[in-house]
Amino acid sequence: MAHLVLLGIVYISFISLGLPDGILGVAWPAIRADMGQPLAAVGMITITMTVCSATSSFFAGAIVKRIGTGAVVATSCLMTALALVGFSYAPSFLWLVALGVPLGLGAGAVDASLNHFVAAHYSSRHMNWLHGFWGVGATTGPLIMGLALASRGGWESGARAIGFVQLTLAVVLWLTLSLWSQEHSKPPAEEGEHGKPTTFKPLRTRALWLAPLCFLLYVAAEMGTGLWAASILVGSRGMSPVNAGLWVSVYFGSITAGRFGVGLVANRLGNRRLIRLGIAVATVGALVFASHSLLGTASLAGLVLMGLGCAPVFPSMMHETVRRFPDDVARTVIGRQMTFAYIGGSVVPAAFGLLATWAGLAAVMPVVVVVLITMLALTATLDRLT
Repeated sequence: MAHLVLLGIVYISFISLGLPDGILGVAWPAIRADMGQPLAAVGMITITMTVCSATSSFFAGAIVKRIGTGAVVATSCLMTALALVGFSYAPSFLWLVALGVPLGLGAGAVDASLNHFVAAHYSSRHMNWLHGFWGVGATTGPLIMGLALASRGGWESGARAIGFVQLTLAVVLWLTLSLWSQEHSKPPAEEGEHGKPTTFKPLRTRALWLAPLCFLLYVAAEMGTGLWAASILVGSRGMSPVNAGLWVSVYFGSITAGRFGVGLVANRLGNRRLIRLGIAVATVGALVFASHSLLGTASLAGLVLMGLGCAPVFPSMMHETVRRFPDDVARTVIGRQMTFAYIGGSVVPAAFGLLATWAGLAAVMPVVVVVLITMLALTATLDRLT
């Protein structure tokens, strides 16, 4: 029973990780209007958060050894909660940038420690579902922010509401710390998992860097779309901020639904097939969303397609790493993958902002299509090398 309760706590923790991820893109049109900032200024916040997330992820293993996974997750959730509440009272843009520090530190620590914990104690099916619960948070966050934008409280009330949700989750985590110390068993590997002996091809140096580069491109496409979709819908297609927020929620909701579905069939289809299929569907979705001038409102279906395509890619790529490389090499590659993922989630979307300033918001999605096509080609190369 304690095993199942702890699994529920782990899922709740990843919901808390996902809650803030989609709200900045939804709130940014209103924030920059209130604070008189240019379109690309959001990059200062995202880069700050990314540097802090990468730093806390790098040191998370050492910290977990000292105080335990439960304490790290509970403390990190509290940090993000206080940062979000602080967002709602920030008197200037520089305060938003500064609050990105605790928000990034908390998110990075939860991400690294929980991914390691689930990989060590649960099956690959639960790894896919873990990222599905991240999607629950990433879907709920923009929905809350969209409703707040429609109210008198504005984006401030949205950040405050999500901060209070995080505070509630932090209390739950602190009250259940004893459960983490009781989890010592590791379920047997399921059919199709890496518990069975694997024959590796001779290592190629290119493969050691191609795998992380694929993570950079994937996260750039997924998070870049999540960050700029609302601005595209409001700024170049005339949609209201409330409706734009709802469509961003639909996008993240599609990722969530897809990941729960993938968890049921992942062992049967295999990681590599899921990765290729997911990238292909996401590419079609991005192309449809970019084709507003041809398809009109039907182009919104592209966000659903792209979300469904994105669903299996990140968990499957992470799980496939231990199949591509021997264990000692895989640990190094996974570290590189997380670092490159954070770069892809911050620097590239920030560059999209510069692109939008120079060429217009309509230029963002065609670039996302190019990123996904490039990733598909690199993935095929990586499959041949490993």
